[in-house]
Amino acid sequence: MEIYDPLGLYSTGEEDQTDRSHQPLRARWDPTAPEDGKNRAHRPGRVVKKQSRLGRFVSTYGWRAYALPVLLVVTVLVVVDAVRGGTEVVAGTPGFGALSPRAASAGIIGAPPGDGKFPTDLPTGALPQGGAFTDAGAGTWRVVPGTAEAGAGAANVFTYSVEIEDGIDTSGIGGDVAVATMIDSTLANPKSWSHDKQFGFRRIDQGRPDFRVSLTSRQTTRKACGFDIPIDSSCYNADSGRVLLSEVRWVRGAIAFEGDIGSYRQYQINHEVGHAIGYHQHQPCETDGGLAPIMMQQTFGTENNEIATLDPYGVVPMDGKRCRFNPWPYPRG
Repeated sequence: MEIYDPLGLYSTGEEDQTDRSHQPLRARWDPTAPEDGKNRAHRPGRVVKKQSRLGRFVSTYGWRAYALPVLLVVTVLVVVDAVRGGTEVVAGTPGFGALSPRAASAGIIGAPPGDGKFPTDLPTGALPQGGAFTDAGAGTWRVVPGTAEAGAGAANVFTYSVEIEDGIDTSGIGGDVAVATMIDSTLANPKSWSHDKQFGFRRIDQGRPDFRVSLTSRQTTRKACGFDIPIDSSCYNADSGRVLLSEVRWVRGAIAFEGDIGSYRQYQINHEVGHAIGYHQHQPCETDGGLAPIMMQQTFGTENNEIATLDPYGVVPMDGKRCRFNPWPYPRG
């Protein structure tokens, strides 16, 4: 009986018994060649436009062809920065004035502004409440044993010692070693002066250093810094080669600074060491709302008007600009 099967679902038993579905597929060596017994229609050839060298380069390397010029430019900029010593200041980073030669270092550098004739209740530069401090030490200093290094290979390496005035008890602030560690770690921080390839520092505990970082009592500081005013401050005395860090400020900080005590100590170190390495001039707030320059007298305020009130004829203008506290020369280093 003949079965009507339009889809070929049923076998009649008369077809070729070879089941091709189970045979392996064979790839043809030349897919463009005509199959056996079949004539392939002729296809007109395409006209291929000859590529330029640049076109072949882009076709071969794809996105890399566009990335290579960018990498080349970046490499050149890095090399140029390395040759210059990495001293360029990033846009928006506060500056610190002109560098003076070593020969120009003489006398007291960084004394408080004005002539010292201020009212006793002056809020600017007021001392916060806090721990005990030494009003008057012995006027002699003890060297804290130890060595350290920051900015190895710099063009100018300054040697320094860490000293504590005799009569100061540092047990309440961690001891002599803790003070020295704070100074060493601050100068070694990449945001400090050693960020500039001009400056390196090496701490020694024997021999004559370039300058002595000296934690000093209130009265000795006032005498060594050449002022007698109701504002506690630090300074650099080039004649004695001492960076005099006011102990009362180290212990209590400054209300006008508006930062924590650790940040204030870092500011205190970086500011006075800045004077010692040649940044003699103080700086005003440059950008309203920006970070204060490290050479701004932040102990007395981070607002230009506050400092200009103390010293109307000084370098700080009465322009209303107000900065945020900043303990670093290179805060974005």
